[in-house]
Amino acid sequence: MRKIFFLFLLVSISCFSQEIALLKYNGGGDWYANPTSLPNLIRFCNSNIQTQIKAKPSTVEPGNPDLLSYPFVHMTGHGNVVFSDADINNLRNYLNGGGFLHIDDNYGMDHYIRKEIKKIFPNNNLVEIPANHPIFQKPFPFPSGLPKIHEHDAKRPQAFGVFVENKLVLLYTYECDLGDGWEDPEVNNDPVEVRQKALKMGANIINYIFTN
Repeated sequence: MRKIFFLFLLVSISCFSQEIALLKYNGGGDWYANPTSLPNLIRFCNSNIQTQIKAKPSTVEPGNPDLLSYPFVHMTGHGNVVFSDADINNLRNYLNGGGFLHIDDNYGMDHYIRKEIKKIFPNNNLVEIPANHPIFQKPFPFPSGLPKIHEHDAKRPQAFGVFVENKLVLLYTYECDLGDGWEDPEVNNDPVEVRQKALKMGANIINYIFTN
């Protein structure tokens, strides 16, 4: 079932515009942080890696059946995250069925999100993704793995993941702030090279979803 669903996603992306979404979750965390991030990433991907993603991302709740319509769902914020039992079941079905969830800690989410991830995949460990993984190789090379975009606690950036049948289905980026780097230039006043680094890593994530 999972392979059939994912095959449908691959065929659909080659035939017409695909749509990606932002996850609207409960718990009090600011799921709506970085409002310009996904539109900018979409624009970059459509211009540089020949995707055909709709310019405006959707918003979807974790328990909504529509979740299964999106090959890529992005989640961010600074605070608390709470998934209901219905949310957990729907997210698990989505990820086991070929979907992909990218969680980007915008500083302050880590303590909460790890517990919620464990609820979705109680038998799968969240493991650090090595720098030689394909997600860091193409179309833009990151030989050292996940890049550092914003500094918070003087910790190295880390990419963690959950794998299903040896395929990465959940990516958790920590101490990195990719989403901040995708924002409009005036939001964080990041240098051009920093924003480009963030957008290229984002493009690698999108490319991995549609080619694996």
